[in-house]
Amino acid sequence: MPRIEPLHPPYPASVEHALRRWMPPDVPHEPLTLFRVLHRNPELASRMFALGAGLLGHGLLPAADREIVIARVTARTGCAYEWGVHAATLARQAGLSPEQLRATTGIDPGTATSWLPRHQALLDAVDELHETAQLSQSVWDALRIHYEEAQLLELLVLTGWYRTISYLANGLLLEEEPWGAGFPAG
Repeated sequence: MPRIEPLHPPYPASVEHALRRWMPPDVPHEPLTLFRVLHRNPELASRMFALGAGLLGHGLLPAADREIVIARVTARTGCAYEWGVHAATLARQAGLSPEQLRATTGIDPGTATSWLPRHQALLDAVDELHETAQLSQSVWDALRIHYEEAQLLELLVLTGWYRTISYLANGLLLEEEPWGAGFPAG
């Protein structure tokens, strides 16, 4: 049971409208538990929507690259909730295979599957940011081979955003969505 109960239908009209904006059209399930909990504080949810939607819908990183980053950040923070949501939907839509997704949860994802050089650079960057909250010059240089400055800025915001989302989901004790991908054991 989450620490803060998510809203349940029927929703007030303003919340119904906001939740419809947060979810893709024609999804066969209720809005995410995370979204329904966030709408206990509509002002905060509204502020968070702008950045989250911008990163997912209007970002400069290729979708597969974005989803590799999200999968690795959420795996490193132990956030089965958010990892499962993305693995079941956006990561698969972006073309990530089940093996690649599973690899993002391992100690060394580079040995579990073969990655494009730019994807390995992303994984190395996420790991270094997770461990040190900094990027070494060698990791930065590896990223610069593949990405422009605007994309690098987005990458740093994306990693921080999904660390924040992971803290939120983990701190609230959100259970995995029933339709989400199961987080690989061990």
